[in-house]
Amino acid sequence: MKFGVFVPQGWRMDLVELDDPVEQWEAMTAVAKAADAGPWDSIWLFDHFHTVPEPARETVFEMWTTTAALARDTSRVNLGQLVGCNGYRNPALFAKMAATVDVASHGRMYAGIGAGWSEHEWKAYGYPWTSQKERMGSFVESVELVHRLWTEDDVVFQGQYHSVDKPYVVPRRKPKLWIGGGGERVTLRLVAKYGDACNFGTGRVEVIEQKLAILRKHCEEVGRDYDEIIKSTSLNVFPIEAGADPVTATARARGRYSLQEFLEIGSGGTSHVLAEMVTTKQLTEHVERLAAAGIDYVISYIPGVAYDREPLQRFAEDVVPQFS
Repeated sequence: MKFGVFVPQGWRMDLVELDDPVEQWEAMTAVAKAADAGPWDSIWLFDHFHTVPEPARETVFEMWTTTAALARDTSRVNLGQLVGCNGYRNPALFAKMAATVDVASHGRMYAGIGAGWSEHEWKAYGYPWTSQKERMGSFVESVELVHRLWTEDDVVFQGQYHSVDKPYVVPRRKPKLWIGGGGERVTLRLVAKYGDACNFGTGRVEVIEQKLAILRKHCEEVGRDYDEIIKSTSLNVFPIEAGADPVTATARARGRYSLQEFLEIGSGGTSHVLAEMVTTKQLTEHVERLAAAGIDYVISYIPGVAYDREPLQRFAEDVVPQFS
């Protein structure tokens, strides 16, 4: 089992207690450097332009430029994206950017791609908001193209949504391609054909077991070794000491928010799915159940880590070593 952690990027209103954008950047970078010095395999970024749960005029650092900068601010951890939105960048440009950052990071790039879902952002930034069928069609072509551009020379492709005519994707690199989403007919089949890693389930064991069974079937159908694919899931957690008072334990991390608001925002802004406050024993037991279900990589979002890195340290010291 390997572990990754998100850095506070602004998307989940996780930099709003800091007024100066430079101070916000340095708070994000401090978390990246703390992870780099710890037992984490990777740090992660989202690909969003506006905050959740509602778009607000608050800082959200752009994913690719931030990835490139963090590549030079760190020296050991891998750099992940969960996941890049296919609609925001041409797939040939995506392949070129990922190759460039892989070089800048000395081979630490985990390039993530997904179909995209944020209608508000697409429209705000002038991207045509198309039907789900069209977005998925574009996504399918993009994943194939990215894979081919990293593994073949002189690629010529004329699809319904994308075309290329022998682009030179040089430097020649092949970062690990992480494909986000659990769609059973399309996305998981793309993982079987082209993905180095997948991510789905948000820590729900029963969902993960179902999706992995389908992924295994796709692998059998396309002749792919199921065991060579990284199977990851994501958790929204705030580790606390056993017996700690939740309000007191989260005071530094919460800032202006109530405990309920803090846990809602920590899960992406939904009241029916909250970030979990758990002891490290509970968290360890959950990860054990995920491992038994077939997960070998856990990526965690820790709300408020820009202001309080103690939960990050607690996770690193009490949970990660249990699986080394």
